[in-house]
Amino acid sequence: MDSDSGYTVVAEPKIELSKDPLSSQTLILASLSAAVVLLAIVIFISRRKNQSKRNIFLLTGPSDSGKTAIFSSLIYQHTIPTNTSMQPNSSLLKISSKKEPVQVVDVPGHPRLRGQFKESLAFSKAVAFVVDANTISRNAAVVAEHLHIILHSIMSIPPSQSLPTLLILAHKSDLVRASSISADTASLAVTRVQTILERELERRRQSQMGGMNVESLGDDGTASNEKDEGAAGNMGGLDCTTPGEGFKFDNWEGGEVVFFGTSVKGSDGENGLKGSLDSVREWIEENM
Repeated sequence: MDSDSGYTVVAEPKIELSKDPLSSQTLILASLSAAVVLLAIVIFISRRKNQSKRNIFLLTGPSDSGKTAIFSSLIYQHTIPTNTSMQPNSSLLKISSKKEPVQVVDVPGHPRLRGQFKESLAFSKAVAFVVDANTISRNAAVVAEHLHIILHSIMSIPPSQSLPTLLILAHKSDLVRASSISADTASLAVTRVQTILERELERRRQSQMGGMNVESLGDDGTASNEKDEGAAGNMGGLDCTTPGEGFKFDNWEGGEVVFFGTSVKGSDGENGLKGSLDSVREWIEENM
């Protein structure tokens, strides 16, 4: 009590500040760490969910190989007049035995557009590379270069993700000349395509091992250096499980490669082998 004024003076409570200046920073960092962990969990679950829904059947390959004709035959059950595609085609293929339809995506084969397949690769259950079996001998280097890009992209998928199955369609098998009427033209087309592609891919692999840049040939036949296009000359994807041997699809580290001889002309009734997409449809029904 103040004796002069007669009033009682009450002392104000003292507020003690934290002596540790790092405590607030520690709390903030802990909160941020928890948020980062939570975000990582959400992203992981989202990616796993997306991977479980991978249902794209991706059609790739050089221009004029017949991709769009295959696309229309699968989706509409008949071919329609087509021109060189300048943008991807996408539609749903309904399968009676499955609840969810399969998304079929047809990517242009032009050198400046073919890289668009990468946008769908992560969601693809299968990648079908379409080859014109009738002209493969003349365009071997161009076709092998395009396929090399596909192989490299598949092998570049993170180990945590499953790799899509690679299908190689030896297309236009009905145009392959056979030595006899009863010859299996589909098998002839597959053998031709597989032999030529393995030979050309081995050449590319040997060129890389020798430290040489591999030339990139566009569909118009003009040559350019792959390094100038962003596809490095030392591009991988050609490793095989059996070292010391030439490139073989049977030993490719990217997994199983399935070959089909196909055409959209329909069966001829005698050998029953010309022009059929039945084998591809059956594969899709069983595996997609």
